[in-house]
Amino acid sequence: MVKKTIFKNGLRVILVPQPSSLTATVLVLVEAGSEYETRRINGISHFLEHLVFKGTTKRPKPGTISAELDALGAEYNAFTGQEYTGYWAKAERHKLSRILELVSDLYLNPIFPAGEIEKERGVIIEEINMYEDTPMRRVQEDFSALLYGNQPAGWDIAGRKEVIRTLRRDDFVAYRAKHYVAPATVVIVAGAFHPAQTMRQIKGLFAHLPREPKTGKAKTRESQRGPQVLSKFKGSDQTHLVLGTRAFHILDPRRYALQVLTDVLGGGMSSRLFTRIRDQLGAAYYVRAGAELFLDHGYTTISAGVDHKKTEKVIEAMLDELRRLRRELVPPAELKKAKDHMVGNFMLGLETSDELASYYGGQEIITRSLIAPETLIRRIQAVQAKEIRAIARTLFVNSKLNLAVIGPYKKPQVFKKLLRL
Repeated sequence: MVKKTIFKNGLRVILVPQPSSLTATVLVLVEAGSEYETRRINGISHFLEHLVFKGTTKRPKPGTISAELDALGAEYNAFTGQEYTGYWAKAERHKLSRILELVSDLYLNPIFPAGEIEKERGVIIEEINMYEDTPMRRVQEDFSALLYGNQPAGWDIAGRKEVIRTLRRDDFVAYRAKHYVAPATVVIVAGAFHPAQTMRQIKGLFAHLPREPKTGKAKTRESQRGPQVLSKFKGSDQTHLVLGTRAFHILDPRRYALQVLTDVLGGGMSSRLFTRIRDQLGAAYYVRAGAELFLDHGYTTISAGVDHKKTEKVIEAMLDELRRLRRELVPPAELKKAKDHMVGNFMLGLETSDELASYYGGQEIITRSLIAPETLIRRIQAVQAKEIRAIARTLFVNSKLNLAVIGPYKKPQVFKKLLRL
């Protein structure tokens, strides 16, 4: 009974009733992320996400919205990605009206107090410092930079410190006016609620959001002729690395087969990489594989934190598993296990109202279409071993290989010699 409605101003509303739920979630998404930025304002999407909590026309005192949400016993937060930003709250179902009003207020009516902007600069810079001191996270950003370089897809979402120090109130006002418009906004409500009553409240809150033309993001440029390595020296106790390849965009019909491929490779504790690198080599605590697909680009990743002495051996093992996928068909029993693992985890996630909201909202904000869980499951179950091998043969080639490493290495050229399939 999922219902999608488009208002006259272009705002999209998705209602996902779940009568048995004890909670309800409000999620507001907007097509504004780091890929919509220019170099001069890189980081503004994320900075703005912080600032909306610092005061609105209805609640000008900083901290008021957080205090009210805390008093409701709500879970709430905001997040910024490459292609969209989100604001959400989850509470007991009878408190839906309150959290809807609060989330809409911070989204629609921020005032960006100058004093709070100055304070928040320090917060953002410390967040960037935290990421720099977290190589498990930092290496993921380095991998994106390696692939895409000096363009929005290759920039850090949090931005650069020198930019954060220079952004002014006028920059936030202008950016918000340009991107936080009705046609670029999706409001999702999931869980236990009265649909007609909730729709009336959403109309009352969001009907005045302006219908303005939405500025698109710059097209991502792809350019690679051979294996690439980005290595950063850090005196850490563990080497963190990401090995991956360029892939395709999120609307490519091969995406379901790619998801199954990455699950076979590193989707669980019985996956090929986990078994080989953790169980057999004893070289890592975490090892996983995945794919990140966007509107006009995408990539696969294998991530691990490994013993310095075994780094080369781990990379060789990863490459060997990629060769195996190129060479052999995944056996029927293993293919079934991977599909069942994916479907089981997916269905378990949809038990909660916040995950339901994220599932439908994430589809709408990127693809402007909705796929029912049952349809997604059918498409996963329909993936054949020959499709997986075809993707492996297309993606796992020398000219698409990339490796980002953080660890105590001063001569990274040794890693480039390993990148051969």
